[in-house]
Amino acid sequence: MYMDNLEDREDLHQEIIIQLWKSYANFKGDSAFSTWMYRVAINTAITYFKKDKRRNDRFSSEKVREPVSENYDPLKDRQLEVFYLAVQQLNQVEKALIFYFMEGLSHRDIGLQLGISEGNARVKLARTKDQLQNIIKKSNYELG
Repeated sequence: MYMDNLEDREDLHQEIIIQLWKSYANFKGDSAFSTWMYRVAINTAITYFKKDKRRNDRFSSEKVREPVSENYDPLKDRQLEVFYLAVQQLNQVEKALIFYFMEGLSHRDIGLQLGISEGNARVKLARTKDQLQNIIKKSNYELG
C-alpha cells in the first residue's frame, strides 16, 4: 500500500525485515508484539520515503488481492479504489500524513513521527484531506 510498484514494494519489504531483525533486542514487551512490529514497519516506510530521492511519483495498476476474511462489497471496493488512486497523487509526506491519520495517531504523534510540530502536522493534515477531497471530486466520484 505504501509503494506504487512491485520493485519498490519488494525493496521496502526487505528493508522492513532488516529493521525488525536489528531492533528485535529493543522490544520491551510494553505492547503486543504485532503492534511493535507494525510500528517498526511504519517508521521504516517513512524513513524509506525520506531517503529515496530518486523516486518518481508514479502509479502502477497492479491489482491487490482481496482479503480472504471479508465479504466482497463492490461499492466498498470501488470506494477503496478511488481513495487509493487519489492517495497515489499525493507526495510522500502527504501519504504518510494520511496513513498515520488512518492509523489513529494524534496530531502530536504524527508530528513526532515526521519531525514536525503538532501544529504543523494539524495544518498539513487538514490541507492534505482537502487536497484528497478535491482529487476525488475531479474524478467525478463521491465517497459518500
